[in-house]
Amino acid sequence: CSVCGDSAICLHYGVRTCEGCKGFFKRTVQKGAKYSCLAEKCCPVDKRRRNRCQFCRFQKCLAVGM
Repeated sequence: CSVCGDSAICLHYGVRTCEGCKGFFKRTVQKGAKYSCLAEKCCPVDKRRRNRCQFCRFQKCLAVGM
């Protein structure tokens, strides 16, 4: 997965992502959700810590081209 580093088989939204990041991105866009980061907007987004900061995860989704 380009976002979190988990295993990814297919392309979703133009980027190779896992099912978790695909679903997260889809829900965020459909709901028009606005997230905020409690740290310094540079939280690590990897397989183990991807659910800790939604703001940083969504920003990484955008950064990789979703």
